This record gives sequence, C-alpha cells and structure tokens, in this order.
Amino acid sequence: MSQLNDLPQAAGVALTLEAALGEMAAVVGAAHVLADAATRERYARSTASRAVRPLALVRPADAGEVARVVAIAGRARLAVYPISTGKNWGYGDACAVGAGQVILDLSRMNRIIHVDPELAYAVIEPGVTQRQLSDYLRAQRLPLWADCTGAGPDTSYIGNIMERGFGHSPYGNRLQHVAGMQVVLASGELLETGFGHYRQARAAHLFPYGVGPFLDGLFTQSNMGIVTRLGIWLMPQAECVNHFLCSVPRHADIAPVVDALRPLRLDGTLRSILHIGNDMRVFSGAGAFPREAAPQGACLPEALRARMRAQAGIGAWTVSGALYGSHAQVAAARTALRKALRGTAGRPAFVSQRSLRAGALAARLLGETGPGRRLRAKVALGESLFAMNRGVPDGRFLAGAYWRRRGGVPASFPANANPAQDNCGLLWVSPVLPLRGADMLAVYDLAQSSFDQYGFDLFATFSMINERAVGGVLRVVYDKDDPNEAARARACHDEVFDNMFEAGYIPYRVGNHAMGRLDPQGDSYWRTVGAIKAALDPAGTLAPGRYQPGVAAVFM
Repeated sequence: MSQLNDLPQAAGVALTLEAALGEMAAVVGAAHVLADAATRERYARSTASRAVRPLALVRPADAGEVARVVAIAGRARLAVYPISTGKNWGYGDACAVGAGQVILDLSRMNRIIHVDPELAYAVIEPGVTQRQLSDYLRAQRLPLWADCTGAGPDTSYIGNIMERGFGHSPYGNRLQHVAGMQVVLASGELLETGFGHYRQARAAHLFPYGVGPFLDGLFTQSNMGIVTRLGIWLMPQAECVNHFLCSVPRHADIAPVVDALRPLRLDGTLRSILHIGNDMRVFSGAGAFPREAAPQGACLPEALRARMRAQAGIGAWTVSGALYGSHAQVAAARTALRKALRGTAGRPAFVSQRSLRAGALAARLLGETGPGRRLRAKVALGESLFAMNRGVPDGRFLAGAYWRRRGGVPASFPANANPAQDNCGLLWVSPVLPLRGADMLAVYDLAQSSFDQYGFDLFATFSMINERAVGGVLRVVYDKDDPNEAARARACHDEVFDNMFEAGYIPYRVGNHAMGRLDPQGDSYWRTVGAIKAALDPAGTLAPGRYQPGVAAVFM
C-alpha cells in the first residue's frame, strides 16, 4: 500500500482510492492488494500492443470476499474488472477494457468444490485450470474427462466459458454443458441461478434452466455480475477413441470436403468439434517465422511456403477431429467418414494409440533422415491431439502465438508459456458462418485481401462448433518490437473485423480493443442490454466497457 502515490488519479480522489484499497486489504489481506508499478505494468501486458494499466490488483479468496470487495468499490465509485487467470490470449489477456479500473484477480479461488462420479459433473471456482481438473480426475481414478481447449494447461475453465469458448470433444460447446452458477452482483448480493437458489434443490447442477426466467446467459460475455462458481458436466470416458487427420492439397478443394462432412455432423456420426486449419496453422505449431529465409516483410514467399508444405507433408488445409464410442461405433464412424469423403480431395488418416506406438517405433528406426523427422513430428502432434481428446491439456498449441516473436519460441516452451508476458503479437477476428464450404471460402477470401494489403500471412482455423455453424478464427500474428508492423496489424484486424460485420459474418467473441465496434447500427438489442446493465449495476461498478459498445471504458 505504500506505493499508492504513483497511481494515475484524478485530483481530489487519492484519499478515497487509498481508503478503498485499505478496506479491501482488510477483507482479502494486505498481501493480496497490490498497487506497485511492477505489478500494474505486468497486468497491462497484452498481445494486442494495447497496454491498459490498472489502478491496482486485488486477489480475493472466496465469493464472500468478492462480494465485500465489490460493495467497497461501489461505495468508493471505483470500477473493478474481474479475470479468472488472466490468460485470455489475443482477446485482452489480463487487461481491462479501459484504464482506471481495479483488476479483481480470481486465481486464488481455485477449489474443485465437488465432483459427482455417478452423474458426471464438477462444481468449480474461476481459478481452476484445465490442468488442475484433468490431474484431479486422473488422480482420483475417475472414469471422466473434461473438455480441453488448445489455449494451454493453465487457462481457466470458467474464464473460457464466460467468453463462450469451445474445445475439441463432444462436450466442446462448453456453455451447453454448464448448469448452476453462483454470481456476485454489483450490489454485493450473491445470486444462485437455475435451481440453486432453492436450498433443498437436488438437481441444481443437473438441469440448467431451473424454473422461471433463464438468467445464466446474462453473465457470459457481459459485465452484469461476477461468476464465482459453476457446475460443469464431464464426459464419461469412451471405450474407444480414434483421431483422424485429413490433408486437402489445394485451397479450393476444401469446400466439397466441408459439405461432405456436414451430414455426418448433423446426424451425430461426428460428435466432436472438427477443426479445419490452413497450412500456416501447421507451420506455426512447429517453429517460428524463418527470418533467415525470408528477411524482408512478415509474409512467407509463395515458393518457400510451397517447399514448407512439401517438407511437412501437408496440403493447403488439414481437417482434424476425433471419433468416440465403443469399438463398433468408432469402426462404423470410420466407414461412414471414408464413404462421405469419396469423390472429394480429402483422404482421412486415422490415429489410434496402437498406430502412434507403431509410428514412434518407425521414427526411431528412420533416425535423423527427412522421413524420420517428418514422422516424428506427426507422432508428436498425434500424441498431443490424443491427449486433448481425452481431457489432458497440452501447451504445444500455443506455439503459433510466437510465430513473429523475435527469438522465436522460448527454450522452456511449453512450460509456463505466457504469450503476453513473452512479448508476442497476436490479434483475433472470430466470425461465425453457416456450415457450408462456400461460406468458408468466402470468409477466407474476404480476409485474405486485407491480409495481403497489410503484408501478413493469414492464419485461419474453422471449427464446426455445432451441427450447423462454423466458428472462424482469423489470426494476425506480428512482431511487437516493430512499431510499423504493430500498427499495420491493428489496421488489418480492424479492417477484417469491419468487413466481416458488413458481409454478415458476425464474431462470436471479440477482444477488449474491439468491444466498442459491436453496435454499428445502434439497434434495440444493445439498448436492451444497456437497460439490464443499468438495473443491475446503476453505478457501472463492474467492468465498464466490457461487451458494452458506446460506453466509455475509462471509469475515473
């Protein structure tokens, strides 16, 4: 508390701020209220080259402390911005939307409250990470898996769910597998959603809707309340899992493959979320930008890109997914997949634990030959994908964030990987589109023109997030140490974002730097959201500007 005098404050409010932080320290402990310059600078780091320094950092230990801190903030007219673990890579990291806010870091709240092995659900707090829940289930020898994303082992389940993120498994559309939230409101009041507010309720984490208005959605992608606990459904372990990879040689050939896969997604043959990535996504997972071979600009020359595809043994696109069920069900799904892809350029290759062991043995026998290295890389990728399909997170998929970083991927990677702290440049545009090949190519081509104009390679992944829609992730990766490149990256992001909006491909999720762009037409939806916000948080205490277009994000 002794370093409060360097805070950026308006005249006449220093005492109020110091008194408020003093009261918060009395609630959470002085060690958990930090206002020194180093802490504030660390929490301002972002892959978006948009440093937003907080006033201070407060780390509560439970929902009761959160409620008391929020009540203090309300009396002091301070804004608080909650984060779970602060690893919202590319979308804002640990930063608030605007300056003048106190970061409420919930990472100390990392308790797995309950796991029900019979009904297959867990009750967790915001600080519970993918690694923690996975390790717990394995340590307890429970026949359950939790869905994983590629964002790394140390990311928060609740943080990702609050952004409506998605993973890989049949439970990958994560928000659909949530039941019962505990929420701290701006008043400091504690709200239990669904059946949870009835003390005698036996199905609070089994039936998400409860009785009466269904409120849970209000607290995702919003600033209506702070979720401090929720129930998440877990997947029973499958008897058999096969991963499949399908390489598509030419860019235009991906459209018929998408259209061939759609019926299998609709009829339930393909239950997991399928991911379709272009060649840049594969390259970036295996190393950094080859500056020695391409010293000028941020793009790979086309001839070099073609050579890298040949060396990696990949095409323009790679489809990745998993099959779950009994041995008979997986065998039937494999047959259906092969049949569906006949007549397209896609040829699925299936990966099982048995084939991975055989591949690893063959790679050892081939040694350091070209085929040996390629096979070893494919086996390593297969092992990571297989682990994630079974609920074991893997940090290797964060490698793409380091593509343009000077110095490349750290020697310690993937241990403790942190793209924001490691000075990576990364921005996302994430449009949702119909599950049709023509729409996928239209989105890609629309983005490609802007990426070409600003001099960046387009990293693209399209994920079949449900049976009818695709979530696109278009990534701008840039060198943060080059001011010109950083400015071009932001301009590229903004142009692609606006072009997608105009074409009708609206994002499912946005970064803090883009939340003000969500209401170009000034429609009734956002006016209604504003009215609900005003009713629940009239003073604007909770995360001003978060999914709140048209509202100034600077509180003080």
